[in-house]
Amino acid sequence: MIALLAAAVLQDDPYTLDIGAPGTVEVRSGYTRTATGQAATPDDIAAAADGLQYVFVGESHDQLAHHLAQTAIIDALLKRGRDVIVGFEMFTRDNQRNLAPWSVGYWSQDQFIEKSGWETQWGFDYKLYAPIFDAIRIHRLPMVALNVPREWVRSVGREGPGALNSEQREWVPDLFLEDETHRAIFASMMGGHPVTGTQGENIYAAMVTWDEGMARSAIDYMDTRHNRNAVMVVVAGSGHMMYDRGINYRIKLRSGAESLNITCITASETRSVSRGLADFVFVSEAE
Repeated sequence: MIALLAAAVLQDDPYTLDIGAPGTVEVRSGYTRTATGQAATPDDIAAAADGLQYVFVGESHDQLAHHLAQTAIIDALLKRGRDVIVGFEMFTRDNQRNLAPWSVGYWSQDQFIEKSGWETQWGFDYKLYAPIFDAIRIHRLPMVALNVPREWVRSVGREGPGALNSEQREWVPDLFLEDETHRAIFASMMGGHPVTGTQGENIYAAMVTWDEGMARSAIDYMDTRHNRNAVMVVVAGSGHMMYDRGINYRIKLRSGAESLNITCITASETRSVSRGLADFVFVSEAE
């Protein structure tokens, strides 16, 4: 673990960590397949998802281009005949009942924003996410609220895993905090500072609480879908899925399910990323 954390400190760009597939690849505007360095399309991504239950599309929350990319991937999966479900970091699991009326076309946009508690549940400008929600309404796609209540995460960040009571642990399985690779990624996202001391450990445990809770919500929902053609597109921040060590890793630990990983980044020109970062990388200019 010491060696991994030291590497993260020396190389604190979270997109170029020496984790997973060896080496780096040049990525440019649009989609790139990291295994080959070749340009790709949403249709290529949909084809690569054949047989998989989960497609993770990591975003920077304030980038419209990333949400347009997520929408394009949803559309490509639908075109390929997949039964698409969209899972959201943006909503907490106790809010699930307030999502279905939008999917079936019952609510107006203003009603959805109000009744889903968008402003308090998430708070980013709804217009940034409107392309995804429009696609959901047009195609009547199920939505899944993946996240745990934020107060739970804050409590763990202050007091550690013991802050969760027995009822809360029904939504959050026992936290696996010993993944050295994930700790190195987390250290890099924290600016290259290693996880140390009680405060650092609690902050790390809070991140894992997010990932474990969202993984549990995704698994619980997909267990109700007795359809091999079903695929959940997980819309979440890229930090929750990079290097296949976030929500996707927790899902694999719990259920054995493999997934496809697309990470969206911003860059003004061609740049290098680790091949292990994701299966595909989408690049847009910062807005």
